[in-house]
Amino acid sequence: MRREPRLRLPTNAGAMSAQQILFLATAGVTLISAALVVTVRNLIHAGLWLVLALFAVAAIYVQLEADFLAVVQVILYIGAIAILIIFSVMLTRRVMADTGPQRIPQWPLAVVLALLVFGGLAYLLAQVQWPLAPDVDVSDTVLALGESFVDPNRFVIPFEVATILLLVALIGSISLALPERESD
Repeated sequence: MRREPRLRLPTNAGAMSAQQILFLATAGVTLISAALVVTVRNLIHAGLWLVLALFAVAAIYVQLEADFLAVVQVILYIGAIAILIIFSVMLTRRVMADTGPQRIPQWPLAVVLALLVFGGLAYLLAQVQWPLAPDVDVSDTVLALGESFVDPNRFVIPFEVATILLLVALIGSISLALPERESD
């Protein structure tokens, strides 16, 4: 009687690569900081946790070799939206006053429902055989996008209009933030 050889796993089959460990750490930072955005009571702290969550998403984009998306994430979401939220909270100081403990009696139900939705979506996604995407060279597309921004016949006018609008918004926010002068 001849015995069939057993299938042997390599000795490092359970080991994770440094890239996987880095991704899991970044994903953990993203999830924890996103959870703190919605659970922290101080709005300034929530805004700062939002900045950290958005930076972690940009780091995930870098790990996925989507450098352009990472730069857009940092410039648009962190540089504009998150800072706008923090400034608006700082300019409306009455909102920041502590009103005492806030009790939300429905939070256990919300957690259970969120876990059920997450479990259902995870189950549905696990049932699908996802095809592997082919490798795509994106260096030409980013170059074409950059050229279209500065081409006079393409998007240079909308790009400059957006720049002027951002400049006007910046000047307006500075004028709102300055203390009022007493007139003599």
